[in-house]
Formats: sequence, C-alpha cells, structure tokens
Amino acid sequence: MSEQPGGTVDPKKESPDGSDLPGVAAFAVMGTTIASCLAVGVVLGLWVDHELHSAPAGLLIGIVLGTVAAVVSVVKQVRRFL
Repeated sequence: MSEQPGGTVDPKKESPDGSDLPGVAAFAVMGTTIASCLAVGVVLGLWVDHELHSAPAGLLIGIVLGTVAAVVSVVKQVRRFL
C-alpha cells in the first residue's frame, strides 16, 4: 500500500514487499461465499424433500437457488474492485 498526500493509504496500490493480501483475501471470501451458498441450498433442498417426500425436486431447486445466490453475491463482490 502506498501513502498518498495527506497521510491516507491507497489500498489499490501493491504493498512494497510484493504481497497482495487484499486480493488474496477477496478470492478467499468469494470461495467461501460460493461454498456456503451452495451448502445452504443443498441443506434446504434436502429438508424440503424430507418434509414433503418430494425427492429429488427439493434438492434440485435448492441447488439452483444456491447457485443463483452464489453468482449474485460474487458479482456484487467483484464490482467493488472494478
């Protein structure tokens, strides 16, 4: 990170030692976001299948909804860097 006039730090500049921790952290957050959205979708889908005896419809709908939620969340995260 580089210091700008007035003492503020610019987080978009690369740190002097070459490490880009904010970028690495952003990818880690995206990965966990995708995994958690899909996991919630699968668990809710399995629960719906168990309660309504509708296997595998609930699971498939849960996977689709989890995937949509993951894509929307990752797009929001990526837009912060653009």
